Amino acid sequence: MSAGARLSLRMDVPVIILLIHLTHTEMRALLASREEVETGCPLGQFPCGNMSECLPQALQCNGHKDCPNGADEQRCGDNVGWADLFGQTIQNTHPVDHYFLNECLLQEYPESCDCIQTDVECVEVNLQDVPLLSPNVTWLSLRSNEIQVLSDFVFSEYSALERLFLQNNSLLFISAHAFSGLNNLKRLFLSENLISSLSPGVFKDLHQLEWLMLDHNPLNTLSQDAFIGLHSLMYLSMVDTSLQQLPHPSFCQHMPALDWLDLEGNQIQTLNYSILKSCSKLEVLSVLFRLLMDNRIRILPENTFQSMWKLAELNLSSNRIRELPQNTFRNLSKSLLKLNISHNPLLHIHPSHFNHLTHLQSLALEGIEIPDIQTKMFLPMKNLSHIYFKKFQYCSYAPHVRSCKPNTDGISSFEDLLANMVLRVSVWVMAFFTCFGNLLVIGMRSLIRAENNLHAACIKVLCCADCLMGVYLFFVGVFDVKFRGQYNRNALLWMESVECRTIGFLAMLSSEVSVLLLTYLTLEKFLVIVFPFSNLRPSKLQTGVVLASIWLLGFIIAAVPLMNEDVFGNYYGRNGVCFPLHSDRQEKPTAKGYSTGIFLGLNLLAFLVIVFSYSSMFYSIYKTGINATDLRSRLHRDVAVANRFFFIVFSDALCWIPIFLVKVLSLLEVEIPGTISSWVVIFILPINSALNPILYTLTTSFFREQVELLLCRWQRRHTLKKDRKSLTSSTILMENPRVPCYQLPAYLQQVTLTTADPRYA
Repeated sequence: MSAGARLSLRMDVPVIILLIHLTHTEMRALLASREEVETGCPLGQFPCGNMSECLPQALQCNGHKDCPNGADEQRCGDNVGWADLFGQTIQNTHPVDHYFLNECLLQEYPESCDCIQTDVECVEVNLQDVPLLSPNVTWLSLRSNEIQVLSDFVFSEYSALERLFLQNNSLLFISAHAFSGLNNLKRLFLSENLISSLSPGVFKDLHQLEWLMLDHNPLNTLSQDAFIGLHSLMYLSMVDTSLQQLPHPSFCQHMPALDWLDLEGNQIQTLNYSILKSCSKLEVLSVLFRLLMDNRIRILPENTFQSMWKLAELNLSSNRIRELPQNTFRNLSKSLLKLNISHNPLLHIHPSHFNHLTHLQSLALEGIEIPDIQTKMFLPMKNLSHIYFKKFQYCSYAPHVRSCKPNTDGISSFEDLLANMVLRVSVWVMAFFTCFGNLLVIGMRSLIRAENNLHAACIKVLCCADCLMGVYLFFVGVFDVKFRGQYNRNALLWMESVECRTIGFLAMLSSEVSVLLLTYLTLEKFLVIVFPFSNLRPSKLQTGVVLASIWLLGFIIAAVPLMNEDVFGNYYGRNGVCFPLHSDRQEKPTAKGYSTGIFLGLNLLAFLVIVFSYSSMFYSIYKTGINATDLRSRLHRDVAVANRFFFIVFSDALCWIPIFLVKVLSLLEVEIPGTISSWVVIFILPINSALNPILYTLTTSFFREQVELLLCRWQRRHTLKKDRKSLTSSTILMENPRVPCYQLPAYLQQVTLTTADPRYA
């Protein structure tokens, strides 16, 4: 039941009766009187109340007052029809003071119960049977007790009773004559019991009953005569009763006054005209009719709602409907105000499905992909004020609707590809550091002599892969600037574009090649430290083959989803940043399985290999230190290397563990805010790419030593040029050109010795 329409069932306000008896014409006249005249603004914009200023759709009901008078944040609630009027009426109704006496007017009632006038409340007092009371009782609450059976004529002496509450007992059986004699009863609550069946005619004496609550009972089936005698029934709730089908051919024939029917959360699979044809008198204009939400309906015949010409709200969300006939809602054109078909596996929505719903004010299509969405689908619904889509990008096809949700997917918004200012700045910062750091390392490694040329080549290849991540972030920033202020108009075209798929391909290529290279470097270091006397050292040719194979494998992994769109869908274009991290219901099974295999298969395995390898290295170093004290200097060298690579593992954990968690949660269909996905893609994913140059090059002792030597040589040349006119200085330098400009400190001399071994380059 929608939040705006759910009422407190114990509320007894006279205005409800007034609203219930409003005619169709009166209701629509009242609704029309409250509508503002929204003219004078271009398509896609709406006036600030009675002011001449107009604001675009994106700024309506966004939580911020953009109109000077705040009109853009008024009337944002989706309370269509009677619920809206009821709320307004309650606000404008002045309460009347009533002076109730606290004395009890009953001669007989249990001591464990409370009595005020003719009302008795026996809540949680462990009653196993209906207690003895005076015949003039009018209000009886037996909630939360242990009553299991209602025998025949148990209430026959209480003919004045108007309200009876039996919720949350352990009722298993209700005799056919249990409610005999309750001729004045108006409210009956049997919720949250264990009732599995209803005897025919069990309510036949309840001619004045208006509300009947049967929710949360294991009612698998209903007999056709279960509701005989309920001539005045207006509200019937059978929420979560495990109901598999409605009794037909005449479900409503015994309830001619029924206006409100709630069958949410059942297991109904069939719904057609023959079942609902007797429900034509539903006063749904004045009271909410909430039909079959969260059931198992698969097919709706075209004439299902043919007789329900007064239907004001229809909720078919969370069913299994795959197809809607083109004219399903034709007979509801004059009455329907609110339609919800969200979260159904609809394969197709015809452009003319909603053409007849000219009075519709609220349309919910959440969780439904509309690949061929068109503006003409929604234009005939001139009175539409609220619309709900799966993707905020669809809002551009309904510019005449004031409130369109969602406003953002957490990454992008109506206006911008990157919805958050922090993200807009951060994407440039991360792109700069990633590209600059990796290019710096490539340049420095090319200029500085390496002790281990193969290892240096691997590091430069790793930097090339990581640099692609910076390129990806750079292009995300560029397109964010390009679409600034008008992203919603270009969102679908952008996500379907070659550019989006290309940068998504680059990001996937970068991440996978980087992961595979890190795994290879780790295994190489593992063999050197754990098996120091073995000959398991890759040759130049073998290293070249491995590097080429890694790039080829990474290219294949990134390119496979682009080869067949029918199988993978738009693999990279499921969000504005073009990276396939988050899975959703509408993702093709092949694409979901493929991304799961990459992130939770290959990448998780690589991460575990890295963790295991460094754990083994630590253990090997520790064991060597215990058994070979004469190798203490070597031990110190190995410990220094292992400590440095510990931070590599730590950075890998910072990067990949959040990605693994996001992927697992999305597969479990846990709701993940889009803001988390955006932070993961912009900040977490590039962590390795930005830190690898620092961890693999800039922090190594050998690299620092070489930088010191380069600085020394540069200083010497600078001194030589400065003192060129000084013969003494020139003579000294020419006589001894290899004299350093200063003496290396002791700790740097030691570092130089420890890095002489090419294994630690």
